[in-house]
Amino acid sequence: MARKERPIKAAPTAKDYIGIKPDWCPGCGDFGVLSALRNAYAKLEKGQHDHLTVSGIGCSSNLPGFIHTYGMHTLHGRALPVATGAKFANHDLNVVVTGGDGDGYGIGGNHFLHTMRKNVDLLYLVMNNETYGLTVGQASPTTQVDEITDSTPFGNIETPLNPVAMAIVGGATYVARAFSSEGKILAELMYEGMRHKGFAFIDVISPCITWKGDEIFDYWKERVNALEDHDTSDKAAALAQAIKTGHETQLGLFYHDTSRLSLDQMEPVLKDGPMVSQAIGVTPEQGAAILQRMM
Repeated sequence: MARKERPIKAAPTAKDYIGIKPDWCPGCGDFGVLSALRNAYAKLEKGQHDHLTVSGIGCSSNLPGFIHTYGMHTLHGRALPVATGAKFANHDLNVVVTGGDGDGYGIGGNHFLHTMRKNVDLLYLVMNNETYGLTVGQASPTTQVDEITDSTPFGNIETPLNPVAMAIVGGATYVARAFSSEGKILAELMYEGMRHKGFAFIDVISPCITWKGDEIFDYWKERVNALEDHDTSDKAAALAQAIKTGHETQLGLFYHDTSRLSLDQMEPVLKDGPMVSQAIGVTPEQGAAILQRMM
């Protein structure tokens, strides 16, 4: 009897990555990020089981439930170390971390610094709305000076972080800024970030109309400009563009370094393949070598 050939499964489309219905506020910028991510996953032409979407806590951190991949909804500010562990257990996975400015730059700021310093091979998407949206609109690490919020009734007195500049000098090897309203450009930056071998970071301006008002999208549209004639291999030039703010805020790919190895490429333990595929325990030879070093 002739063997029956198994049908060839078509590459996933963006629709294949639709999860449960999002419960974000109508008009939230995060909808644009979710749509762009689905398109980026589809363009990568891998199966849903080849991706892991990890998040912390906050409005944007609910995203793993809204997309059809493996997902982990972790602790506030702790998404990056969890994602690092997952990547080391199976570095064949495409790992994407999603979160907000409070989760990533506030509570998780220390992890942000050291994950990019180590050049862990993952894509980090931060939906930056300059507020703690889930907990009634307090000032976040990126809230502008003098802005009145529930936690700063007389105006914010703290200087906001510049996460793009911070990433460039902190060791990230793919650094970009995008706007959630420009889905096609955002999806392309995500796709290239996933293909990059190393720590890829995209700060996404993702306005919150609940705490900032309906006019917040127009506010940003008047201020953002596309990076043009820019050498992404020049770190100094990237930093000069990144520090521009206000009406000179730049969008696009600031910095791209392909010369550094990612952490998993440098880790000797992973030379024989993903940990999930390796035998558990130590061989007699490894045990003898350990004992010899301890004698």
